[in-house]
Formats: sequence, C-alpha cells, structure tokens
Amino acid sequence: MTASRPDPLAATRAWVKTFVVAHDVCPFAGREVARDSIRSVAVPAHDREAALLKLFDECRHLEANPEVETTLLVLTEGLEDFDDYLDLLEIAEALLVDQGYEGTFQLASFHPDYVFADAEPDDPANFTNRSPYPMWHLLREAGLERALEHHPDPEGIPARNVEAMRELGHEALAEALARLRG
Repeated sequence: MTASRPDPLAATRAWVKTFVVAHDVCPFAGREVARDSIRSVAVPAHDREAALLKLFDECRHLEANPEVETTLLVLTEGLEDFDDYLDLLEIAEALLVDQGYEGTFQLASFHPDYVFADAEPDDPANFTNRSPYPMWHLLREAGLERALEHHPDPEGIPARNVEAMRELGHEALAEALARLRG
C-alpha cells in the first residue's frame, strides 16, 4: 500500500502560507493571501507546447480579471529535472517578450531542486526559490512595482532571505519541503 501524495495545488497553497508568508520570503504575499487574489492552476508539462499555451491563457485571464493579482502555474509533471525546467523557462520568458507581455507580466521561477548559478546545491539560500513542485509565478509588473514602492528596503529583500534561510539550515528546510510533497 502506498501513501497518497497531496494534491499539487493544495501542497502549493500550504507552501505559500507555511513557508513564503510564514518566513516573509515575499513580504507582499501575505496581503495577497488575505485578499484571496492568488490563482493557482495545475499544468501538466510533459507536453511543453501545451504548457506554454497555458501560460498565455493565464496572461489573458489576468488581463480580464484585475481582482486576481497573480497566478501560480504548478507544473505537475514533466519538468522534474531542473535543467529541463530551466530550458522551458527560458523559452517561456522569450515568448512573453515575443507576445508583447514585456513590462506587463514577468515570471518568477521555483523548483524543488532549484540551485542558483553561483551556489552549491546544499546551500540553504536555494530554498528561497524551492517549492513543492516546479512552478512559474506569473506576476503583474504594475502590482509588483506598487508593492516595492511601499517597502522600506526592497533591495535588501534577497540578502535578508538568504540570511534567514541559512539560519534555518538545509536539513530543516529540506524536511519541511518534503512534508509538503507527502
């Protein structure tokens, strides 16, 4: 008998609340969680073209629904390998520009095995971009700019996050992420 894995969207919502908001990784996320303005959609990515088309469906959804601030596209299957994920992310970012969305939307990227280019794989700092499932976070640039205008130190957010992750430690962070995945 195998234990059932949690629903990817439920695991992602739990991650947003218990990690992103709880550790203030994104100082703007708590407000959007409280407003219920974060949309989450499951996107199977074994068909890369279909996943990219879903990204643009979500751009159109955000354009048509100003009450939704942001969309988390949870890539439920097909991009478990981090390098494969990065390859498709690069295409997605280029297509956002090609389709005229530069300056309107941007992607923040998250993956269970995220490693920054200048970091070691076991550096706790990588957990600022690690999530239960591969994910594209589609952000409204205008909303991000408004939020940054009201933050006392937007340039200091990344360094503060790195310090916080290193204080928590790799083992504790890895265990917490593993619990979300079931």
